[in-house]
Amino acid sequence: MDHEVRITLRLPADLHAWLVAHAKSARRSLNSEILCRLEAERAAPVADDA
Repeated sequence: MDHEVRITLRLPADLHAWLVAHAKSARRSLNSEILCRLEAERAAPVADDA
């Protein structure tokens, strides 16, 4: 990454717990898990709503 921005993110407790569990199973930090999921979603093709 060329430039990083720090943000504060509010999550529902159940979503946080779900992300933490997935991060642990993937042996990643919570931050890395969130980045991985966001980057995968960004790279996914956009469905045409036509």
